[in-house]
Amino acid sequence: MFIGEYNHSLDPKNRVIIPAKFREELGENFVITKGLDSCLFVYSMDEWKVVEDKLKSLPMTNKDARAFVRFFFAGASECEVDKQGRTLIPANLKEYAMIDKDIVIIGVSTRIEIWSLEQWNKFNNDADISYEDVAEKMSQLGI
Repeated sequence: MFIGEYNHSLDPKNRVIIPAKFREELGENFVITKGLDSCLFVYSMDEWKVVEDKLKSLPMTNKDARAFVRFFFAGASECEVDKQGRTLIPANLKEYAMIDKDIVIIGVSTRIEIWSLEQWNKFNNDADISYEDVAEKMSQLGI
């Protein structure tokens, strides 16, 4: 399980250090793709297979399902960690997530999210987000 929040920076070659606590669970190869809320989602290969199977089961006749599957898979890139614990953030994903230099990497249970520091701060300071309201909605879902 991925948990925690880590601050890092991109190096001049668009590489970022993946926190050591995450590297073991991610494995040698993993997938980075466009996430929601202008961040990147990072999945171990095992978890990617679970997500892939769920998305493959969506009806092709549903326009929203087709659009989401395209969004999710077209942005995906198989990546690996080098000997120094770094991985390359592909240019298209760096642009999508509005990553310049400073990055926040968070653990979100079965995946990792990579955020630009600016976008992460905006998300956390968003006046529209009331965690009490979110918690109430989650209770309606049985959580």
